[in-house]
This record gives sequence, C-alpha cells and structure tokens, in this order.
Amino acid sequence: MWKLGDSFRKVIKASRSKKQNPDELGNEFIIPKTDVVKFAEFLQSRKKIVKLHCYIHEAMGGTNATVWDVGRTAITEDSPTMFGQVRVLDNAITAGPEKESEKLGRAQGMISSTGMEECAVTMNLSLWFTSGEYSGSALCLVGRNPIEGKDREVAVLGGTGAFRMARGYAVCNSYSYDVASNYGVVEYTIFVVAYSQDDDSQ
Repeated sequence: MWKLGDSFRKVIKASRSKKQNPDELGNEFIIPKTDVVKFAEFLQSRKKIVKLHCYIHEAMGGTNATVWDVGRTAITEDSPTMFGQVRVLDNAITAGPEKESEKLGRAQGMISSTGMEECAVTMNLSLWFTSGEYSGSALCLVGRNPIEGKDREVAVLGGTGAFRMARGYAVCNSYSYDVASNYGVVEYTIFVVAYSQDDDSQ
C-alpha cells in the first residue's frame, strides 16, 4: 500500500493550514500548495484495472504513408534486419482491423531497428485517444518488439488524462500485411492499472 513520506505529509499539513509557515516547507517545495494536496490525494485514490483492445494501421508506402525514415547507419542497407533504421510514425488506431473501422486515435512516436541478428525494434509510442471513453487521454508504450514473433509484450510506463501514472503491459500481434501497398495492421491488447478519478474535480 502506498504511503506518504514524512516530507510530503509536512507539505500537505502546512498547505491545508490557514497560515503557511515558509520555514516549515523549505525552499525545495515550489509547487503551489493546492496542486501538492491534489496530487497526494490522487495517489491515495483507489486503483482500477483497464483492458483495451485495438488495431494500429501502419501505412509504410504511398503518398499517404504514416511511417517515415528519419535516419540510417552506414550498414543499414546491407543488414538483413535493417539494423540502425530509425522511423517516426503517426498511425491510426481503430476499434477493428478494417480501415473503415471506428477511429479511436493515433499512435505517435519513434521506432528503431535495434536487432542485428533478429528483426526487432525498440519502440517509444504514445497512444493518443481522440474518441470514446478515453478521449483526450494517452498511454506510453516502450520496449523491445521482435516483430516476427507472436504475443509480443511491451511495457506501459505511464499516461495522461484517465491514465495518469498507469502501469501495465501490451500484447501485440501482426494481424495482416499487404505487400503491394506496404500496409500492415497490428493488433494490440493492453492491460493497465490506473488510478480511479471518479471523484477528481479536475
């Protein structure tokens, strides 16, 4: 169970008092007192488990491509795993695997080919939801992704909005890939523990 440290307790106690003594807080506490109290109370709110299921569309070719190269090493072209390739992306997130499925948001970030002997990328993605229950919130996914494997796991290391301080993991699988158009769809099942904000007055 999460507990407040002594310094944090002192900040909250002084912040809630009618007269705040600067000597009691110290110079290191520069956050407005109302924000300190709100954050501390947020950390003590109950937790909830959230499961998300969605699809991310990777358009890697054509005029409407959403994945673009931004860097390569001297050996990338000769590497069987494209080692050293760095790409940025802004992919669509949908409820189903079809292009016409309900749009849920965008997957934005960077992926780098970091496996010299195996096709694996290191990814840093923000899943930004623009519709539905979690509209305006985001999840941060990071980790190693061996793209030819099954049930590949990456970590969820935070988020914003409904997913503030979220922790968990995502399981991804390649759903489809069209060679002619260089278009792929990846299925994501995400499990996160997040703080309930039902009583948050933000």
